[in-house]
Amino acid sequence: MKIRFIITACLSFFMAVNMIGCASGVSYKDYQGSMTKLNSEQSRLIIYRTAVIGAAIQPKVYLDEEVVCKAVPKGFAYKDVAPGDHQINCSTEVKRSLSLTTKPGQTKYVRLDVTMGFFAGHVSPVPVEEADALNELNGCKYIGK
Repeated sequence: MKIRFIITACLSFFMAVNMIGCASGVSYKDYQGSMTKLNSEQSRLIIYRTAVIGAAIQPKVYLDEEVVCKAVPKGFAYKDVAPGDHQINCSTEVKRSLSLTTKPGQTKYVRLDVTMGFFAGHVSPVPVEEADALNELNGCKYIGK
């Protein structure tokens, strides 16, 4: 009987910890209609994190040296930028970066993946194809500025 109680208590604790770290706000599905229309002379970057594992690991996400958001589980943010070369990075015990090039009128999607490191988890920006990203974004909420 005690073992069952301990297992239930542990599972409840881990579920609570994971839920605390998740994004709260407007869902992508509801928010996308209120996103500003993309100017044909600009590009859009949508950055999101689906992973709940490592919920406590939420480093700042930088786009060209500017903070865009934090790597919040189940959260997304977007930024309209000038076409050209851009760098997205996150730092925990190591810095993980992604360089990409955008074209006018183009939207690119970047998922923040979490992997285990030596002392802490690492958050790595990874490019994602539009169809996959749109499917994954359905479970995300807006966390931008």
